[in-house]
Order: sequence, then structure tokens, then C-alpha cells
Amino acid sequence: MLDRTKDISAQAWLDEFERALGQPDRAALDRLFLVDSFWRDALALSWNLQTIAGREAIAHELTALVPKVAPGNFKIAPNRAVPRWVTRAGTNNIEAIFNFETAIGRGNGIVRLVPDSADGDRLKAWTLLTALDELKGFEEQLGTTRPRGQAYSRDFRGPNWLDLRKASNDYTDRDPVVLVVGGGQAGLAIAARLKQLKVDTLIVDRWPRIGDNWRKRYHALTLHNQVQVNHLPYLPFPPNWPVYIPKDKLANWFEAYVDAMELNYWNGTEFAGGAYDDAKGHWTVTLRRDGTTRTMHPRHVVMATGVSGIANMPDIPSLENFKGTLLHSSRYDDGENWKGKRAIVIGTGNSGHDIAQDLCSSGAEVTLVQRSPTLVTNIEPSAQLAYATYNEGTLEDNDLIATSMPTPLARKTHVMLTEQSKELDKELLDGLRRVGFKLDFGEAGTGWQFKYLTRGGGYYFNVGCSNLIVEGAIKLTQFADIEGFTAEGARMKDGSSVPADLIVLSTGYKPQEYLVRKLFGDAMADRVGPVWGFGDGFELRNMYARTKQPGLWFIAGSLAQCRINSKYLALQIKAIEEGLLGREVVTT
Repeated sequence: MLDRTKDISAQAWLDEFERALGQPDRAALDRLFLVDSFWRDALALSWNLQTIAGREAIAHELTALVPKVAPGNFKIAPNRAVPRWVTRAGTNNIEAIFNFETAIGRGNGIVRLVPDSADGDRLKAWTLLTALDELKGFEEQLGTTRPRGQAYSRDFRGPNWLDLRKASNDYTDRDPVVLVVGGGQAGLAIAARLKQLKVDTLIVDRWPRIGDNWRKRYHALTLHNQVQVNHLPYLPFPPNWPVYIPKDKLANWFEAYVDAMELNYWNGTEFAGGAYDDAKGHWTVTLRRDGTTRTMHPRHVVMATGVSGIANMPDIPSLENFKGTLLHSSRYDDGENWKGKRAIVIGTGNSGHDIAQDLCSSGAEVTLVQRSPTLVTNIEPSAQLAYATYNEGTLEDNDLIATSMPTPLARKTHVMLTEQSKELDKELLDGLRRVGFKLDFGEAGTGWQFKYLTRGGGYYFNVGCSNLIVEGAIKLTQFADIEGFTAEGARMKDGSSVPADLIVLSTGYKPQEYLVRKLFGDAMADRVGPVWGFGDGFELRNMYARTKQPGLWFIAGSLAQCRINSKYLALQIKAIEEGLLGREVVTT
């Protein structure tokens, strides 16, 4: 017989939670949470992506919000992972997935219950997630509710499916409601979500072919995390795909995805900037395509240009003296072009290491220059520890679990994972130290994930380059030991020289606010503020949510981040279009 104790315990907590919300009874809510607890809301009750810490603050916020949204019908979710004992961030807890409703939508969430030793081991919430799943009356047409296609399958005199697709993509007689700038995973994910919500959306991208944002990267590139983590919305990768997806394979998938999901997409199109009309509630934007200029008036602009937008070209004194080939890593192609040549690669993140290894494997003499301490971890198993959840259960459950972890507990988890990876990688790390490579492990030891979330880089997943450095096949020098650059390469402070035919600047990318300033002007950039990173809060700044500039949105990150958060961004845009949500940012 199945043990239903955990199910009963979790449902009992949900029942008590619902009764307390119904009053609302702040004291009763207070008794349901641990002192050090967290509630993350993804639009369901607050229309924000927000994290509240501490039971008193949680009870206060819930009491203020509940009368506006009328949440109820909290039930353990059928057909999802059953309530179970798990360990998250080092704490054992009962983890239960549940469904609920509000006045305007349906949601799902996760509660994690822990015995409170200060209250007779009564089960109380350690973490709570409430996430909006769909808007009532605007449900996605999926499965049994999919479109029937009668407009073209029953009227033989009318336009067929291809005619309708061409007309939709041409925009000869209308403007899109949403203009998405950037056709990588971020742009495809948000456009697919909006398509399902029947919001007219156009993607524009400067590359000549869909997928070129991956296809045009360096020749040897593959994804550094595993295939099961990286699906796009609605259409998972085939089950026979390799664990690590090659860049060209992913690029071709993007092309197929646009066709299969019927996304409107203009390639070879430059977004030249725009201005927002507060009175009319729309943008005036300029697009350049095929030698012509088109002005459009979308109500929303979604910047999907990624964390890696404008190449960072640092002002390195005397580098202008170099007479060989100087490239930013974003323009590097293939090491075979440099066989028998000498190369200097400046920067020790993923791109710098991969490019150095590619050049070395092609027969070039390579010197890697380290500018600052770098986190190094073996791609297997260490770099994959963070994705362990995705090796079991359903993608839907795992995405909800990822959404449910508040930032402070995610930090704690990654400190633990970093310590584990340091033990697993000890031999490699000791070897790197011996040859003078400077290591770090992220702020407060939080590892590579939080380096990515705060600065977009500063780490390397070792796929062999670190071993080549330890062995001496790739030379290593510190930037601080370089006196300057000459026509022939680098001159060192000890009087020696490092000759080079090629210098690659693997120096990262500028923050997205630089692009905002370039495209929309100083006033709008100042109004919006920093994009990406956490600042003083628990949520990424200006990502996936309303900004201080109405109608301007940002989406970026890994395929998993874009898959998960595109849903919440699309629901906000749909709610605004249907009059359920204001354009301005409002906090309680």
C-alpha cells in the first residue's frame, strides 16, 4: 500500500493556508511559516516576479494582496510528482506541487514543509512558490483544444495555409503588437509563447539566416550543458540528439523551429532604434531591411539580444602597435586558418579557453593571457551538478522546481556544489595552480552559476584546455606581466617577448544597458537602469518583467532560462493587452 502520509500532510497545510487567506488572517498565516522562510511569487498574486523573506513579511504581503486576487482551491496537483521527502539547499523537507486558482487565472506552485522544532515539530512552510500558469478565458490552444484549421481546410476557394503564413509574415497591412529584437533562443521562446496567446508578434534579427547567431560562432563550439536542460517551449529536441549539442545543429533547429511554430521572423533586418509615445501607448521604431526602411508602431518592444550583446573591446595601452590580425572572440572562426602560426588569446573565460584549444589543436602556437582569477571546473561531472534535477522527472516539474528556489537558497546550494566540484576537480586545480593559473570560485564561493547571473562570464567548463595548460602545450602568462604590445606581439616586463600573428580578445560583452542607451537614448537608459544581475534584490534586474519604461521588456539567458521565463513575460504582455494589468510597475 502506498504511504499517503506526505500527501495528507501537504494537503492539510494547503487547506489551512487557504482558510487563512480567506479571512485574511495575518496571525494564522504567520503560524504557517518558519521564521526564516521564503515566498516567491511569479505573477499569480502580485503581478510581479518577487521574493519575500521572513514569515512576518510574508504574512504582511499576503494579507495586503489576497483581497485583490481571491486565491483558492489549493489542491495537490494530479499527474505531477507526488509529495516526497527531498533535500534542497542542505535541508530535508516535504516537497509538494499544487494547483490553485485566482479571480483571473489558474496557477501552480510548490510548498516545502519542514518540522518546526520550536512548535512541537508542526510542519511549516520553508519555501512557497505561487506561479501563474494561464489566464481564464485566454488559455493556450494545445492538445485537445488545438486549432482545427477550418479557415483553409474547408474553404477550397480561399487562401490555403501557405498563403495565410506569407500574409502573416509580410506585415503589408498592419504592424505587430509586439516587436522582438533578436532571433536567438530568447527571441524564439517569447515569440512562441505569444503566438500561443494570440498576440501578433514579429521577430527581427540582423543575421542573414535564422540560427546564424549560433552558426557564425567559432567552429568547434558545442553547448556546455546537457541536452535535457535545453529544450525550447512546446517542441523538445528529438530523443536521439547528442548530450552536448553542436552549434550548427542548434542553429538548424532554430530554423526548423521558426517554421514549425509558425513564427513571424524577418532576418537580415537591423533594428535602428525607437521612441515611445506615452499618449498613444505605442512605439515608433525604424527597421532597415533589403535596402529599405520601414517604420512600425508596436505596442511592445522585447529586447532579446542576450547577455552577450555588444562586444567589450577594452582600451589596452599600446595594443594599437600590433600589426598582425586583431579580433574580438565574437569574430573568431576556425583554428585551421592559423595552422603553423602564433597566437595570443587574452581572456580566460569559456570562449578564451575554447579558442586557445581550437588554435592549439589546429597546429598553432598559443599563449593564453589571464587578466583576472577565473573559476575552472570540469564539464563532467562537476559542471553538470547544478542540473541533477533534470536527470529525473518531467521537464514541466523540473522547470517549476527551478522557478521555486529563492535566490538566497540557490546561493547556498551553489556554495555546496562548488565545494563538491573542488573535491572532484582537485587534481586539475592543483595542476593549474602549479603553472601559475589564478583560480577563484565566485563571490562567497557561489560558483559559476552566480558568476553567470551577475556578470555573464568569468568561468571555464574544462573540455581539455586546462589539461593542455598544465601540460605546457598551451603557454600561460599573466596580463600583469606584459609591459606592452609591439608590431610583432607582446613585450614582457622581464625583457622577453611573445611573438604573434593573431591576437584574440576574449574579453566578454558590455552590459545590456549600453545597447539601450545606443538604441533609445540616455534618458530612457537612465530611467530603466541596470539590466541583468541582482543589485540589492533577489530577482534579476529588469528581466522578464515590466520595467520603468512602459512597453519595453528584456529576456535573456540560457535556453532553460528563456524557456521558463518566457511564459511569465508573455502572460504579462497578454494581460496588458486584455486590460487585466497596467503597463506601469506597481509594488505593494
